Parts: sequence; C-alpha cells; structure tokens
Amino acid sequence: MLGRAWREALDELSIDCDAPARSELDLTDTNAIVRHVTDRYRAVVNCAAWTDVDGAESDQAGANALNGRAVGALAEQCARAGALLVHYSTDYVFNGHTERPYAVDDEVAPINAYGRSKALGERLLREAAPPHLLVRTSWLYAPWGRNFVRTIAGLARERESLDVVDDQTGRPTCCRGLVRSTIGLLRHGAGGTFHVTDGGTCTWFAFAQRIAAQVNPRCRVNPCRTDPSSRPAARPACSVLDLSKTEAIIGACRRWEENLMEVIEQMER
Repeated sequence: MLGRAWREALDELSIDCDAPARSELDLTDTNAIVRHVTDRYRAVVNCAAWTDVDGAESDQAGANALNGRAVGALAEQCARAGALLVHYSTDYVFNGHTERPYAVDDEVAPINAYGRSKALGERLLREAAPPHLLVRTSWLYAPWGRNFVRTIAGLARERESLDVVDDQTGRPTCCRGLVRSTIGLLRHGAGGTFHVTDGGTCTWFAFAQRIAAQVNPRCRVNPCRTDPSSRPAARPACSVLDLSKTEAIIGACRRWEENLMEVIEQMER
C-alpha cells in the first residue's frame, strides 16, 4: 500500500526513483543491499515490512529479519553511501497501557512479536546513525491492497451486521496522507523520529461504523470486547500517537473522517 502511494506521489512531483520489487532486492540479503544502495541515491524510502502481526508470533525470526536486521543493514549502507533513509515504524512499539497519546521520546515496550521486531529496527537504525527520518504510524489504509477499510467495506455490503472491537483506540492513517506528510517533513529538513497519522482518534468499532455507513447504511455494526484468546498476538488497548511535533512543522493532519470518505469514493470508481 505505502509503496504505491509513494510512487504516485513521486510521479506527480516528477521526481525520478527506482522501486525494486522483492525479486530484484531482497532486504534480508545484506549483500544485495550493499550492491543496490549506492551513492547515486540522495534518499532511500523503506516501504517494506513484515506486517502479519499474528504470524509474527509463530515466526519471530522472520519478522526480526525484515523489520529488524534488514533495517539495520539498510541504515548502515545508507550511512556509507551518504543517503538519507526514510523508515516507517508503528504504534505497536508501545504497550498501550496509558490513555494519553504517546510522545516520540516515550519508552518503547512492545507487547507482541511484531512490535518487538519493529522496535529492533528502530534501535538498529539509530545505532547505524545515517541521516534519517523515522516515522511511526498506525492503522494504514488505502483504496488498494489488503487493509481494514477494504475488508469492512466488503463485509458491510454482504452482511446485515458486523461485530467489531470497541476497546482498542488509535489513529487511522491514509497512505496518501502519510506520504504527503512525510514529504512535508522532508521539505522542512526534519530529521529524527516523528509520528504521522490522520488527525482524530477512534476505536476499530467507530472506524468500522463510519465505513459501513458510507457503503451500506443498512448494515448494523455492533461493538464488542477484545477476546484475548481469539488471536495469537496481543494488541495495545490505546496506542494513540502524539502528533504535536509533526503538526508544529507541517500544520494539522487531515482528520480520518475526511480521508476515509475520499478513499471510499476512490474505491468505488
């Protein structure tokens, strides 16, 4: 999802880029990174990640390889090549035990294997210390790919009712908005760690309710509580990211309700 959003944004800006597929550049192969990332590049944007949260519980090594060690190898090579590295991390590096938004410098304490793999990537990136922009984000969606919005929209068209958890709170993030905000930070010379999401907060239930209302108002969305035994990976109860550092530079992030409406309209064209 994110890679496509970046390609579209760069095409609109008439900025040349290479976007190798996994078959062309396997990020778990350090030698491949060294061969590919050279001083011909001014910047490298890492849109690759292990995103199977539940799958990481049974394959921590696989998640660590892509979300952790590959990021470290990429950071080390960017440092050698003199390239800026843009890397994306997640709200899941936090444990969700607080009700206030997480600041960029809050201590990470992931509660699942996926979060630990992303926290590893963050640590290795900082240790390699290339010029970098580390962006934490959450709940990604787009008009394409596999994501919550497309899944709920499909189910709402088919069913009379849906049950969605109402005890996990966060910030949805439109991929196109995420890219626009990242580019805004880069244009202002921002470096270090930032949080970028849509504006506003909601639960998965409220998010689903708004999706269903747009695609099929007859579908009833019911709130339910998280069943810890239903999925292998624990989820943070409240993983709202503090946007104040970002918004001080690029202005207020567009609210999720507005971005969602636009994405659903694009899905239905």
